[in-house]
Amino acid sequence: MRRRFWGTTVVLGLLAGVAPLTDATAAEPRRAEPRQKPLPLERLFDNRAVSSDEQPAAADFDGSGASLSAQDLTAAGWTPGRTVGVDAARLQLPRTQPGEPDNVRADGQSVAVAGRGDALAFLVAGTGGEASGTGTVRYRDGSSSEYRLTAPDWRSGPLATKSVALPHINSPQGQRTETARLYVVTVPVDRGREVSEVALPQDNGPDLHVFALSVRAATTGWSGTWSASTAGYTAVGPWVDRTLRLVVHSSVGGPRVRIRLDNTFARTPVRIGSATVAVQRSGAEPRQAPVRLTFRGSAGTEIPAGAQAFSDPVDFDVPADSNLLVSFHLPGSVSAAPVHSQAIQRSYLSTAGDHSGDSAPTAYTSTISTWPFLTGVDVGGGPGSLVMLGDSITDGVKSTQNANLRWPNVLARRLLAQNDVPHYGVINHGISANRVVSDRYPGDGISTDTGGVSALHRLDRDVLSQTSARTMVVFEGVNDVRWGASSGEVIAGLKEVAERARARGLRVVAATIAPCEGENLCTAPGVDAQRTAVNTWIRTSGTYDAVLDFDAVLRDPAHPARMLPEYDSGDHLHPGDAGLTALAESIDLKELAG
Repeated sequence: MRRRFWGTTVVLGLLAGVAPLTDATAAEPRRAEPRQKPLPLERLFDNRAVSSDEQPAAADFDGSGASLSAQDLTAAGWTPGRTVGVDAARLQLPRTQPGEPDNVRADGQSVAVAGRGDALAFLVAGTGGEASGTGTVRYRDGSSSEYRLTAPDWRSGPLATKSVALPHINSPQGQRTETARLYVVTVPVDRGREVSEVALPQDNGPDLHVFALSVRAATTGWSGTWSASTAGYTAVGPWVDRTLRLVVHSSVGGPRVRIRLDNTFARTPVRIGSATVAVQRSGAEPRQAPVRLTFRGSAGTEIPAGAQAFSDPVDFDVPADSNLLVSFHLPGSVSAAPVHSQAIQRSYLSTAGDHSGDSAPTAYTSTISTWPFLTGVDVGGGPGSLVMLGDSITDGVKSTQNANLRWPNVLARRLLAQNDVPHYGVINHGISANRVVSDRYPGDGISTDTGGVSALHRLDRDVLSQTSARTMVVFEGVNDVRWGASSGEVIAGLKEVAERARARGLRVVAATIAPCEGENLCTAPGVDAQRTAVNTWIRTSGTYDAVLDFDAVLRDPAHPARMLPEYDSGDHLHPGDAGLTALAESIDLKELAG
C-alpha cells in the first residue's frame, strides 16, 4: 500500500530544531511545482483488475492476487470498449484484454477530460476497504473546484448501490464463488463551465481504482413527465418472444418524446427488439398507430446488467395529463426483471411475437400490474421536473386503480391549471414499503421483496440523475419508525438526503410523516413518539428550503396520532382518494419553485 509522509517530515524537522526561515528566505517567492500534463485515462492505467478464467494469475487487482473474471463481465454485457449508461451518464469501458492494465490507482494523476455537464461520473471500486479522497476539477476558463470521491470496496461494499455484481473472484489458487462489485459514482461540477481536466484524488489509504471517467451531460431541452423507481428484481413469466404494452400517465406535455429503460439489479443483459409510444384510447388500444422509437439509430438495443438506455428523441405530441402506451418487444427469454411493483395501473402482455407496432389490441391477451424495465418518459421543452421521493403513500397504494389519483398526479393537475409557477413535470419515485435508512430489497438477486433499497441508497439513481430535476420533495420515515428505527436514525438519514440533494443544486422540500395509529405496527409502544420527534425536527431544524405539513393535513384534531376517518383508506396507514387529494391541494405551489 502506497503512503505519503510529506507532512510528517516537515513536523519532525521542526521538532528536531531545524532553524526557522529568516526574513530574507521567507521573502523569496516559492517556486511552483510543475503541474503534470493531463493524459487520457487509459494512458495512466497501472493496475490489472481483470483476468481470464483460464489464466487467473495474469491480474492482481488488490495486491493479494485476486481479480475480476473476464467471462463474468462478458456474461453481464460489460465487454471491453463498450459504452454503458448508468445514472444518466455514459462511460466507456477499458479497451483492454484480460491481463492487461485496465485501471488506475488514484494518486493525484491529471486526466484529460472535456465537456460541459452537471457531474463527473466515475467507474470505480476500492481494494483494501472503502477508499476515498479529494480531487480537483479544472475548467477551461482557468478556474477549479474540489470534489470528494468515495469508492466502496469491491468485495464488501453495499450491493444496494453497486452498478454491476459478478458471481466469482479469480485468484492464482482458482476461482471462488464470491460476489465482486463495480460502482458508478457521480460528483457535481460547475454547470456553467467547461471541464478541461480532472486531478484524481490523492492516495490516502485503501486503493481507489478508476476504470472510466466522463462528464455527465446536463439535461437541456427536456422535462420528465412520468417516472417510476425500480423496487426490486423479481421472477416473471418466463416471457419468451413477448411484447409488453405498459400504461403510464403524463404530467406535462410536449412535442417530442423519449423513454428510459433500466436493467437495474440484473446480472445479465436484456435485449429490446423494438419499442413504440402511443396515446391510449382504451385498454391496449392506441388512439392512433404507435410511433416507432430507436436507440442510437437502431430499432432495438441490448441493455447490460445494471445499465440503462434512452431512446432517441422522436417528434410525437405528448398530451398533458393523459395515458400513454409504451410498448417494447422482448425477443429472448426473460425469467426475471427489474420491476416497479405497485403500478396501481393495468398494463398488457402479448402473445408471442413483436406486437409493439400493433394498432389493434387483440394480441394483448394478458394483463400485468407492475411496470417492468420502463423507468422514465421525457418530453421536449418545459421548465424541468419535480421529483417526489417517497414510500407507499406517494406510490398511491390504496388509491383507485387506473384512475391516476396518487397525490403527485393531483399535484400535476394543479400545476397545469395555474400560471403563478412554471408547469413542471411531476415524477413519482415512491416505493411501497420503502425506508429512509435501511434496505427492504437487498439490492442484488431475485427476491419477492419489492420495498426497494433505502432512500439513501437510491438517491443518486432516483433523484440526482433524473431529467432536469429542479426540486426534490421527500416524504418518508413512517416505515422506518414502524419497524423500530429511532427518530435520531431517521433524522440523520433525512439530513443526509437534504445535504446531498442541495449539493447538486436542487431545492429540497420535506413533508412531515402522517399519523397512523390503529395500524398494527404503528400502534406499538413508542412509535408515535418517534414519528412526532421526526416531525418536530422537520418543522424546526431549518434543514429544508420548505416544509409541507402533511401530518397536520391528515390528522384527526381530536386524536392527533390517528388519521381523520374521511381520509383513511381503512387500514389507518394509507390515505384513500380523498386523503391523497387533500395532500396535493394543501401544497403552496410557490414553495416548490422557491
